[in-house]
Amino acid sequence: MKFPLYIAKRYLFSKSSNNAINIITLIAAIGVIVGTIALFIVLSVFSGLKEFSLDFIRVSDPDLKISPVKGKSFFFTDSMTTLLQNKDIVSYSKVLEERAFFAYKEKSHIASIKGVDANYLMVNNVDTALYVGDWLDRDAIHTVVIGNGISATLSLGAYDFLESLKVYVPKPGKGYINNPKTAFNKIDLQPVGVFRLTEEIDKKYVFAHLALVQSLLNYKPNQISGIELKLVPNANKEVLIHSLQKKLGNNFKVETRAQLNAVFHKMLNTENLVSYLIFTLILIIALFNVIGAIVMMILDKRENLKTLFSLGANINEIKKIFVYQGFLLSFFGLVVGLMVSVLFIILQQKLGFIMITESLPYPVKFTFVNVFIVFFTILTLGYIAALIASSRISKKIIQ
Repeated sequence: MKFPLYIAKRYLFSKSSNNAINIITLIAAIGVIVGTIALFIVLSVFSGLKEFSLDFIRVSDPDLKISPVKGKSFFFTDSMTTLLQNKDIVSYSKVLEERAFFAYKEKSHIASIKGVDANYLMVNNVDTALYVGDWLDRDAIHTVVIGNGISATLSLGAYDFLESLKVYVPKPGKGYINNPKTAFNKIDLQPVGVFRLTEEIDKKYVFAHLALVQSLLNYKPNQISGIELKLVPNANKEVLIHSLQKKLGNNFKVETRAQLNAVFHKMLNTENLVSYLIFTLILIIALFNVIGAIVMMILDKRENLKTLFSLGANINEIKKIFVYQGFLLSFFGLVVGLMVSVLFIILQQKLGFIMITESLPYPVKFTFVNVFIVFFTILTLGYIAALIASSRISKKIIQ
C-alpha cells in the first residue's frame, strides 16, 4: 500500500483530539451522503417519468410511419401493398388526418380528425386508453372517438343523442372565401367513446372511420395521408427504414416513433439535463464541507506533518495524503448514499408506497446508467475538492 494512502486512511478513520474536527468531518460525510441520495433519486424519478410518458406515446403512435414529403395526401397503390408484405412488419393501417373545426352547442374547438381503417387497432392500442364508451363500430360510420381534452372543452360525452357533434373542414380550392356558408364541408357525428392519454393528445385527436373522413375531404377511396406500421419485437428498424425508403423514393419519408415525437423527447431530455445540473450545483456547495474538513485536518495535523517531513516525506507526498483523504471521504459518502437511494428506488418500484393518486404510484426507474452518472459526478467533484484543499499545504505550514 502506498505511504500517502496508508496515512490518509489512518487520518480518516481515527478520531482527532479536537472534537470540532470530528464534527466537521462527520458533517462533510453526511453532506456527501445526502447529496448522493438526492441526485440518484432525482435521476431515477426522471427516468421513471420518461418511461411513464413514453408508455402513452407507444399507445398512440406506431413503430414506423410513412408519409409524403410534399403535400398532405398520396394514393395508396398495389405496389405499396406488395412492399409492405415484409417479414418484419406485423400489420399496417391506412390513415387520413386533417385539421377541422368542431362545434357542439355553444362551444367550439379546433383539432385534428383522424380517419383510420379496420386494421388500426392492430397497429396502435388506442382502445386501451378508452375510459368512457366504446371504439368505432364498423357498421356505424357516423361515429367518432374523442379525446378527454376535447370532451372537457366542448362539455361533450359519449352517446349524447340530444345534439350531434358538428365538424367543418374547408373545401379544397384557391383564392379568397366569398361565402362562408358554402366554403366548408360539414358533417354531423356522434361520439361513442372518450380516450385519455396525454394532455396534448387528448386535445388534438378525434378518431373516425377512414371512409367518412375521405368523404368529408372530397378525397378518393385510395387517397390517404399516411401508413402506420407495427413491427415484430426484434425487427432491425434501421435496415427496414433504409429498404422502405429506397423503394418508396424521395417523395416519401419513413419516421420512427421517436422522430414523430422529436419535440417531446427533446423536452424530456432537456428537463433531465437541467435537473442534473441543478443538483450537481447543490453537490458542489455541499462539497465545500469536504474542503473545510480537509483544511481543518491539515491545521490539526501540523505537528505530525512536520515529523513526516523530517523523516523524508516531500511536499507532494504530504499533499497526496489529503487528496486521498478527501477522495476516500467522498467515496465513503457515495457508497452509503447509493446503498440507501438504490434501496429506496427498488422498494418504490416494487411496493409503490409513494402515490400520485390512490391507484397510481409515483413512477421511478432504476438504471445502471444513473448509478454510473452519480458515481462519476461524486468522485470527480470529491477529487477536485480534495485537490483544492491540499493545495493549501506548503513548506511554511510544515516547517
